[in-house]
Amino acid sequence: MNESPTILLTGTSEGIGYETARLLAAKQCTVIVHARTREEGEESYQRLLGSGVDARRFQPAVADFTDLRQVIDLAVEVAELFPFLDVLVNNAGTTGTHGRVITKDGHERTFQVNYLAPYLLTRLLEDALSRSEVGRVVNVSSSLHRGGRINWNDINWKRRYNRGAAYAQSKLALTMMTTALSELRPKVREAVSVHPGIIATGMLPCYSYRGRPVVEGAEPVARLADPGAKVLNGGYYDGRLPAKAASAAVDPDSVRKLWTYSERLTLFDKHQA
Repeated sequence: MNESPTILLTGTSEGIGYETARLLAAKQCTVIVHARTREEGEESYQRLLGSGVDARRFQPAVADFTDLRQVIDLAVEVAELFPFLDVLVNNAGTTGTHGRVITKDGHERTFQVNYLAPYLLTRLLEDALSRSEVGRVVNVSSSLHRGGRINWNDINWKRRYNRGAAYAQSKLALTMMTTALSELRPKVREAVSVHPGIIATGMLPCYSYRGRPVVEGAEPVARLADPGAKVLNGGYYDGRLPAKAASAAVDPDSVRKLWTYSERLTLFDKHQA
């Protein structure tokens, strides 16, 4: 394994993503730190440098996940700069909006940001991941995926939009993707999901009024993203410990259905050409 393994970590502007980037850089990893905008990326980059981490450990990257074209551009940029990608951490996410919002790509915003964008990014980086001895994907999920269901007949919530249900659906889909990656995609060597805990970040209103310090949520994510760590392929972790995912997350028929559906929704085959 490379002495300075390369990790793409999405959503590093604040919260768990920011702290995870700091922890991984301290482990001598090269971290591609993704942000939604250049302004957010520059601000978090300067804070990371101010925390005393070596600037050579970071490579900034930008993409707004509400625009799948930017996700494609991000994947192309990363693959060109780092043909061997050791780990991809799909951390970027949103709690969603009180009212239903449709992206320019035609998808409900929460579903696109929390699931379709990470799905497309992962698929486009499969080759780079396959060249690494590690080739791991870490999906930052949520315990709330257990209360979710894939609304097959109305995945964009044209009827009866509910913010909490949309969030739970997106995190269930992300957890299902972990199962798919471990069972259907040999190019990705390992995939895991993790619920970081109830942490005092912008996601807290989805769970509770009180949360643990952000660094406590970053620690299990950083551990699973550490290329030297052994992980349970296809597993779901609650913090540091393996746990049982929702039955829908490991149902073979549902997982395959979502995989095929996601290819269609993201026009994956066209982007691959």
